[in-house]
Amino acid sequence: MSQATRLLALPLLLAAPAAYAQTAASPGSAADPEMQLDPMPDLGVDWPDMEQFDTVAPLQPDPADVVDMTQPPEEEAADPVEEETDQVTDFADSGEERRYSVQLNGIDQIADVQFDTRFKELSVLREGEGKPANLAQINRRIKEDSELLDRLLRAKGYYAARIRSSVSPPSPGGDRLGVRFDIVPGVRYLLSSIDLPGLSAAGERAPKLREAFAVHSGDPVDADAILAEQESLSVALLESGFPFAQVGEPEVRIDHEERKGDLDIVVTPGAYRTFGSIILNDEKLFSARHVARIARFDRNDPYMASDVEDLRSAIVATGLVSSVTLTPKDAGDGEHVDLAVDVHPAPLRTIAGELGYGTGEGYRAAVSWQHRNLFPPEGAVTLRGVLGTQEQTASFTYRRNNFRKRDHVLTGLFSVSNIRRDAYDARTITLSGALERQSNILFQKKWVWRVGTELIASDERDAFSGGSRRTFLIAAVPLSLTYDGSDDLLNPTSGFRLGGRLSPELSFQNRTFGYSRVQLDGSIYQPVGDRIVFAARARFGTILGSTVDQIAPSRRFYAGGGASVRGYGYQAIGPRDADNDPIGGKSLAEFSLESRVRFGNFGVVPFIDAGNISTSFLPRFRDLRIGAGLGVRYYSSFGPIRVDVGTPLNPQKGDPRIAVYVSLGQAF
Repeated sequence: MSQATRLLALPLLLAAPAAYAQTAASPGSAADPEMQLDPMPDLGVDWPDMEQFDTVAPLQPDPADVVDMTQPPEEEAADPVEEETDQVTDFADSGEERRYSVQLNGIDQIADVQFDTRFKELSVLREGEGKPANLAQINRRIKEDSELLDRLLRAKGYYAARIRSSVSPPSPGGDRLGVRFDIVPGVRYLLSSIDLPGLSAAGERAPKLREAFAVHSGDPVDADAILAEQESLSVALLESGFPFAQVGEPEVRIDHEERKGDLDIVVTPGAYRTFGSIILNDEKLFSARHVARIARFDRNDPYMASDVEDLRSAIVATGLVSSVTLTPKDAGDGEHVDLAVDVHPAPLRTIAGELGYGTGEGYRAAVSWQHRNLFPPEGAVTLRGVLGTQEQTASFTYRRNNFRKRDHVLTGLFSVSNIRRDAYDARTITLSGALERQSNILFQKKWVWRVGTELIASDERDAFSGGSRRTFLIAAVPLSLTYDGSDDLLNPTSGFRLGGRLSPELSFQNRTFGYSRVQLDGSIYQPVGDRIVFAARARFGTILGSTVDQIAPSRRFYAGGGASVRGYGYQAIGPRDADNDPIGGKSLAEFSLESRVRFGNFGVVPFIDAGNISTSFLPRFRDLRIGAGLGVRYYSSFGPIRVDVGTPLNPQKGDPRIAVYVSLGQAF
C-alpha cells in the first residue's frame, strides 16, 4: 500500500491510492456522465483523511525480535508498562498533587541533540516538570507527549514505533512520581527514489547543482536532512547565476509494505544571469558608481547571492545609512540582472563627549563634532578638543572611507597640542596623512597595512635639555603591516596576531640627523574548554641610529599603563632623572600573560605583565618591572568592557601601590 505522508515540518501532499486514481471505461464505449456507477469493490483500504497525518498500526516483529514490554527489567519490576494510549499506575489515585520526573527509554541511539532539544521545548511534561500536578493532569500530558514522540520519530524516519507509558510511585526516600516512556522505534524507513523535476532546465549546470542535494536513495527518510539539503540546493542555485530560482516543498510518498519512501522536490531554476547595472534610488549619499566600486563583483560576473549580501554589509559599514535593501531586477536583455539598491540615510552629524581619569594621567575631558559625509562620497570631517591635567589638544581630521577601492582609507590630520608629562613637556604642531587598509567590526581583515607621512614641529623640554626648551623639526614616513589570525577583533579567543612597524625619520635640531623606529608585536590566544582562554603578548622595539639625548622626547619609547605594563603609571617604567621622572629610551621589551575566565556576560581576568625601557640599542631584561592584578569583564553586544586593577611587584621609587584602568576591548 502506498500513501503520501508529511514529515515533521514538511508540508507534504496526501495522495489517494492508485486504485482510486482513475475509472476504466469499456473499449469503444463512451462514459455517460449521468450513469450510476457500480459500487467500488471493497479493497480493504479506507479513503485517507485529507486533513490528518497518516496513521500506521505497529508492524508485527519477527518472533526473534519480540521484546516483552509487559514486564520491565527486574530492578524496575514495580513500573508497569502498557500500550501508548493507556497510562497505568500501580497505586491508588488520591487526587494529591505531586511533582514528577520524566524518563525516555529505548531511543539512546536516536535521540541526538536536536531530538532532545525539540522534545524539551515542545513537551508539556517537561514544561510542568518540577511543579505539582495530580494524576489526571499527568495522564493528559502523557497522551500529548506520546503523540509528540511519535511525530519526532517520524521526522527521523521511524514510522512504526511503539510507545508505552507508565507512572510509578516515588522511589524509597524520594518525593517524585516516575513518568516513563518505553519506546521501540521499529525499522527505519529508507528512500527508494529521489526526483528533482525541473532541475534539468539549468542546462549544463544541472549535474553540479544536483550534487548540492546530498540526500541519496537508500538514505533514511529524515526530515531534517531533507530540509537541510533543500536549503543547500536553493543556496547553490542562488550562488550559480540563478537569481530567481525557486525550490518547492519536499513531498514524500510512503510505502508501508516496503517500508520505503519516494521523494519529489519541484525545482524552478529560472534563467541564468550575470550581474548588470547597479540602480540607486537616491544618490545624495553616494553614487551608483561608488557602490559599484565597493562591490566585490564586476559587470558580467555570474550572479551570486553571497556577493549581494557582502555588498549590503559593506553599505551598512559606511555608517551613512539606517537601512538598505538590495533587490535583483531582470535587465530585460536576456543576459543580465540589475541590482536595485534602496537606501535610507542615517543621521550624519555626531557630537560626542568623554570624561575620565587615569592613574599617572590625571583628569581628561574631550569633545568632538563629526559630519560623516561632508564631502561625498564618505568624506568625513571631525573637529576635536581635549582639555586635561596633562594635555590640551585641538585637531581637524579628514577621513575618506573606500577611497578608490574597497576597504582603503585616506586620512589627513592637522593638530595643535600642549602635553605635559612627567617625562617631558611638548608644544607640537602636526600635519600628517596616510593611506591604509583597516579592519572593522563587520569585516575583520587578515592583512592590515598603513603607509603614511608626518611633518612635526615641536618645542620640547626634558631632563637632557637642562630645563631649557629645544625645537625639533621632524619628517617621518611611518609604515606598518599586521597579520590578524584571531577569531574576533575585540574579543579574540583563538588564533594569533603578528605586527611590525617601521618609521624612518629625519630630525633637525641645530643639525640634521636620521634614525629609524622599529617595533614588533605578537599575541596568541588558546582556548581551554568553553570558559577559559589563555592569552599571551610580547612587544619589542628599538631605535636605530642617533642617541637618546638627541631624539625628541616625544619620539622615544616609553612603558607602563593600561595598554602596556599594568600596575605602573603611564610611561613610568624605565630610567629616571634626578627628579625621579622617566626619560624614555631607545629600546623596549614588554610581556603579558592572562587567563580570561567567562561566566555568561561577565568574566574575571587574572594577569601578570612585565616590561622595561633601556637607553641602549637592546633592552636589558634583568631590569624588567613586573605588575600583576585582576580584571573584570562585561561582555556587551559591541565588545567587552574591561576594568583592570594592578599592582607593581617590584616598584621603583614613587610608583603607586594600585593602578586602575578602564577601556573597551581586551588589553590585547
